Parts: sequence; structure tokens; C-alpha cells
Amino acid sequence: MTQQFKPGDRVEWHSSGGTSQGEVEEVITKPTEFKNHHFEASEQEPEYRVKSTKTGKEAIHKPEALKKNNRKD
Repeated sequence: MTQQFKPGDRVEWHSSGGTSQGEVEEVITKPTEFKNHHFEASEQEPEYRVKSTKTGKEAIHKPEALKKNNRKD
């Protein structure tokens, strides 16, 4: 089963610059346009809008790209 997240969860993911950390801002459960990209999210296959704690930039990721991060830093 794929891990599920909720807004406020601290997560990390791999990016071109290494590992990024941030927070889940939104659970996306319907097809969405974001930064000129189309995401086919659904209730059965949600995607997550996350915000980087380092840069403040937002991105959308599939759950398999995210990992829970319980660190408080």
C-alpha cells in the first residue's frame, strides 16, 4: 500500500539538487493544472502539493516520491 500524507506532514523527496525537505500543503484528489503541468490525481491515486522549507517553492509529487520526515529542524 502506498503511504498517505495529510497537510502539515513533514516530508522529504529527491530533487536535482539532492534531498529536499518540506511540508505537505494540500492533498490533490482531482485532475489539476499547476505551473503549466497537468496532474492526473484522483481519490484513489492522490498527489501532494509540497512546499520546500529551504526555498519556499512548491511542487506536486506522487506519494511514492515522498518520505515522512519527523525531524523538527
